[in-house]
Amino acid sequence: MLVKVTASGVNHLDERLRRGELKSLIPLRLPKVMGSELSGEVVRVGSRVGDLAVGDRVYGFPSPRAMGTFAPYVAVDARTLALAPTTLALVEAAGLPVVGLSVWQGLVGLGGLSAGQRVLVHGGGGGAGSIAIQVAKHLGAYVITTASARDAERVQALGVDEHIDYASQDFTAVLAHAPVDLVLDTQGGEITERSLQVVRKGGTVVSVAGTPEPTLADRMGSGRLMRMVLGLMSLRLRRKAARLGVTYRFLFTQPDREGLQRIAQMVDDGAVRPVVGQVLPPEQTPQALETVVSGQARGKALVRWSPRTA
Repeated sequence: MLVKVTASGVNHLDERLRRGELKSLIPLRLPKVMGSELSGEVVRVGSRVGDLAVGDRVYGFPSPRAMGTFAPYVAVDARTLALAPTTLALVEAAGLPVVGLSVWQGLVGLGGLSAGQRVLVHGGGGGAGSIAIQVAKHLGAYVITTASARDAERVQALGVDEHIDYASQDFTAVLAHAPVDLVLDTQGGEITERSLQVVRKGGTVVSVAGTPEPTLADRMGSGRLMRMVLGLMSLRLRRKAARLGVTYRFLFTQPDREGLQRIAQMVDDGAVRPVVGQVLPPEQTPQALETVVSGQARGKALVRWSPRTA
């Protein structure tokens, strides 16, 4: 399927792939056009595509191996796209596929989140964190988030039950006597390790930015050798989790049309809304990427390719 790109979302994943951090898991043939998510309009379809048509407004995550969305046109597997939410401007829809699928697969797929549970979302002021708050609240969870003081009103407007200012408060101390069932970690590094301390026994930490662990090799069909490599990489972290009686899982977001359809429905039902920070022209894509990687982005950073498209 050929899509005229309206906008592309900018993600940490793009920079990790650019740096070659994930090349053992995702070998790429270079040169390669970057960009991992998009919204746009279908302009041509293959002969075996029967459920989407020319003129459809779509959004999606073509997969890290495919990429190519930092361009005015991109050819993608139709199975990685879905109809965009009808209540959202198409440019805004570009900020949903990666964060939406990451949140859905992390909270529900790996985390098993259900109504009444307590969930800690790190980085509630960012693109992924803001969606995670809304989805978790929609599912009936009690939601706690770490975010800066300047984002306090923003996260409260999203429905968060508790806000922890990461600059002035230690979340491990705040939650020492009130552990959570699930943590969605969007930060990685020492935040991942410290998150293990605030989960009740039997609970789970799901990280989209931490250290990959052996089950990832199984989920990606990478084979026994890669499973051993990831096992060694994550050994210390998994041992700490085991001592505390909790589970650590690393999420590598996968293309998922059904997940995209669920997210679009939540948007159209008014339960979820993307928080868009910057919308930049194509020539500023490197600056957008730098803003995301530095942690300075408030909401989702987008690159707009088709200014005349709604």
